[in-house]
Amino acid sequence: MSAADEVLDVVDRDDRVTGQARRGEVYARGLLHRCVFVQARDAEGRIFVHRRTASKLVFPAHFDMFVGGVLGAGESYASAALREAGEELGVSGLPQPVPLFKFLYEGPGGAWWSYVHEVRCELPVDPQASEVDWHAWLPEAELERRVADGSWAWVPDGLEAYRRLRAYREPRQ
Repeated sequence: MSAADEVLDVVDRDDRVTGQARRGEVYARGLLHRCVFVQARDAEGRIFVHRRTASKLVFPAHFDMFVGGVLGAGESYASAALREAGEELGVSGLPQPVPLFKFLYEGPGGAWWSYVHEVRCELPVDPQASEVDWHAWLPEAELERRVADGSWAWVPDGLEAYRRLRAYREPRQ
């Protein structure tokens, strides 16, 4: 089965399931669906950054500072976060990612409910070749520099999630 044939839950603006459709149809018709973002850090606190393969349906060959993806029909955010992180990092035995916050992404590529998680990965990674073209663990300052200088093409939804995560972590006044 190709990625375009995977069945997803279609949701409304309140994140309630209203039906199901194949991923290709969801993307073509701009239907709301669900996605997880997992920021992975290694034992030194560096962030896993990667470039998506050119064969990806959405944002091919773009950089991302999250691993993750869409939820299958009937899948919970928590199980999708663990599954996607394990698949994209190429590890098993990863701890359950910690859920942080959810937001409705609306921008380039469409609209989807996005649940941001974080996980510590102290295992050696072996990213899935069909998903990840290049990867590295970057110190946060290096990631900040790469985001700010605009030299890398970032996935817009991941960039939005990253901006919201930074705001989420800022001390409240």
